[in-house]
Amino acid sequence: MSGARRRVAAIARTGAIARKEFLHILYDFRTLFILFLMPVVQLVMFGYALNMEIQEVHLAVADQSNSPASRQLVAQFRGSTFFRLLPCAGGAAEAEALFATRRARAALIIPADFARRLERDSETLVQVLVDAADANAATLIRNYCEQVLLEYDQGRGGRLPIPFELRPAILFNPDLRSSFFFVPGVMAMILVMISALLTSVAITREKESGTLEQLLVSPVRPWEIVLGKVLPYIVLAFLDAALILGVALLLFAVLFQGSLPLLVGLTILYVLTALSLGLLISTQARTQQVAMMAALTATLLPTVMLSGLIFPIASMPRPLQYVSMLVPARYFLLIVRGVLLKGSSLAQLLPPTLALGAMTLVLLAVAIRRFSAKLE
Repeated sequence: MSGARRRVAAIARTGAIARKEFLHILYDFRTLFILFLMPVVQLVMFGYALNMEIQEVHLAVADQSNSPASRQLVAQFRGSTFFRLLPCAGGAAEAEALFATRRARAALIIPADFARRLERDSETLVQVLVDAADANAATLIRNYCEQVLLEYDQGRGGRLPIPFELRPAILFNPDLRSSFFFVPGVMAMILVMISALLTSVAITREKESGTLEQLLVSPVRPWEIVLGKVLPYIVLAFLDAALILGVALLLFAVLFQGSLPLLVGLTILYVLTALSLGLLISTQARTQQVAMMAALTATLLPTVMLSGLIFPIASMPRPLQYVSMLVPARYFLLIVRGVLLKGSSLAQLLPPTLALGAMTLVLLAVAIRRFSAKLE
């Protein structure tokens, strides 16, 4: 048989395997549920749950001065959209009690000599207690309080003791919305988890159903089987990615500053990486349950903890930073956030793109080699 006829025969065999796998997916309600409904549910849940913004802060207020100056300060806090004031007629003891029982996340205690010292020295001290059990929330609350106090001082004609004016320019996320940062990360987590989960049972299902023996005696090469198994999931995962992106843009109004073709191409590369990981797991697992557990363990926890989805990689210990280099979502997070929020080009995203390409080639080569060993 000539080389051209062998290639045509290989394409035909691969197409037949891909068609069989595609029909199996279409008639499997559970797979369709996992593929299309679960990602949307997860995106909505994580998109709203992963929110570092503080919408409302309960502030206990003990105004022991009860003067026009102190009432003006209290009114300044009341006028802020972040604070909900809890007046304490019992004074500082009641404010501290509300703070200690966590009914208030912060407490403002104005001393009795507030107005007198303010008239005499042009400055005085007020006590602000902040619950720092959540360090990030405590930092935000402190910043809110400092901003209100600064506005109060400026309203009285005060000036900052600095010889220059600071005018910050906020790029890429001017409204400081945490959903713009987390939703692209959730997209990366869902895609790698769903893609690896589905392909992890592809070959394992053949083992359990007993059809793998038929492949052993057929003139089908290992790479044809693997490619035939992967092709349907590439198409379905691409549709899944489009669905997730559409929900992110419509429901969370995530910015889209970059190129759609670039995002599509790099998303396909990321999906190929996840599918290759799932295939590698499928060649080793004996049952579908083991394959699914291995896929979830290899994708969900590393993506959440080590990819930069929630915790900055630069803040991790050095050994974990090295381990994070093996997590595909780390590189796709740079890609999807760069394209969506910053409008990055391919040249700017070349390092994470090359990393994903190398991981795909290695995982796919190892999966084909291990499957060949199984056939032999």
